[in-house]
Amino acid sequence: MEKKQNSFSGTAGFILAAAGSAIGLGNIWRFPYFAAKNGGGIFLATYLVLLLTFGITLLITEISIGRKTKHSPLRAYGSIHPRWRWIGIFSTLVPFIILPYYCVIGGWVLKYFTVFLCGDLGHAVDAGYFGAYITGMVQPMVFMAVYIFLTAFVIYRGVNEGIEKMSCKLMPILLLLVIAIAIFCLFIRYDDGTVTRTGLDGLWIYLVPDMSGMTAGKFFSVVLDAMGQLFFSISVAMGIMIAYGSYFDDRGNIFRSAAQIEFFDTFVAFLAGVMIILPVYVFLGKEAMSASGPSLLFVSMPKVFNAMGTIGHVVGAAFFLMVFFAALTSSISIMEAVISSLMEAFSWSREKATVIEGLVALAIGVLVCLGYNVLYFEMPLPNGATGQILDLFDFFSNNIFMPVVAIATCLLIGWGVNPGVVIEEMTKNGEPFRFKGVYSVMIRYIVPFLLLVLFLQSVGILKV
Repeated sequence: MEKKQNSFSGTAGFILAAAGSAIGLGNIWRFPYFAAKNGGGIFLATYLVLLLTFGITLLITEISIGRKTKHSPLRAYGSIHPRWRWIGIFSTLVPFIILPYYCVIGGWVLKYFTVFLCGDLGHAVDAGYFGAYITGMVQPMVFMAVYIFLTAFVIYRGVNEGIEKMSCKLMPILLLLVIAIAIFCLFIRYDDGTVTRTGLDGLWIYLVPDMSGMTAGKFFSVVLDAMGQLFFSISVAMGIMIAYGSYFDDRGNIFRSAAQIEFFDTFVAFLAGVMIILPVYVFLGKEAMSASGPSLLFVSMPKVFNAMGTIGHVVGAAFFLMVFFAALTSSISIMEAVISSLMEAFSWSREKATVIEGLVALAIGVLVCLGYNVLYFEMPLPNGATGQILDLFDFFSNNIFMPVVAIATCLLIGWGVNPGVVIEEMTKNGEPFRFKGVYSVMIRYIVPFLLLVLFLQSVGILKV
């Protein structure tokens, strides 16, 4: 009975949960920005090539490690090879660091959904509204606390009754919202008597490769942006796919499941570009497409919905509901990676581990919220950015620990043991895997090299 509660009931549940993990805020506020920045179709084509090589290699490796060992991220690596158990510590630190600030941002999303739901769009587009909100003392903490509670509630109920059932309910709704909003954006139009812009004009900018001024150096920058986006998008090096892999049925096809996870993730990322690039271009102009991150989601998009008129209130509410679902499915997976390690390390029950981790995340989340007011400071980061508490958490987790975990995972499987460890797990039910040779080359040479380049760039050593 315990095993059933701590396992996905089938392949579909695993795919929806893992895809929900991959489909997060990075798809929505990073992918469209990189696509607009890097020549539209050039970025999309580069991303697709990396997805089918770099991405699938990392994804099947982590799922295989999880399923083979049946351990949490903390113990899985040591189970493969005792001398490499330190990777498990790093892979557990990553979600532990990410969860609090991700829930703070999730609280921002929840706030904006309530704003649109209550018809208060007029205030949301005021200059400085977003800045005034995040620098406030009470509301950001309240919405963050509500968001953590929703995340923890799902984890508390277990893998089958909580994560799987919630993913099976949220993911279809999320996909329907994404498709509906994307279709709506194709037919929007702006005409002020002097200039006319349409959604199809924006689609052209999004899809057609822009080769103007393209040099070898600029193309290298496109590759790095696409690789960085993919690396963060598919939820690798965070312990998540190890944990979810440990719950995956031994009879499931790992390669096929990984391919379907990547399909859902990329499908939503692509449509996120349609949802964001098209309306931003139509209502705010091409220069507004340079926004990314929180400014894109919480500043630019409310202006877009306001410019749509009355229908903008409905579309905006649907948009932020979709973003909320995407964020929630990701934060659930982030917390589960921590909980599975706590349960195994201290022999805690799921309920005890969830309550303790929820309270710790809440305390750190309060600290992150205070980083925008009483604890505000500015610190230059090695990558050239200037940040405060949230940015520091993000830098250490995403720019340092995640690349280190991913590179070490490649070295463990490629050289510490043998790629056959993963290949054997993938084919133990007689499934065909025609790319064994390609996988071995990728995990031993190409992927760790690309990750090293990405790491050097992310910490500011390599300038492009």
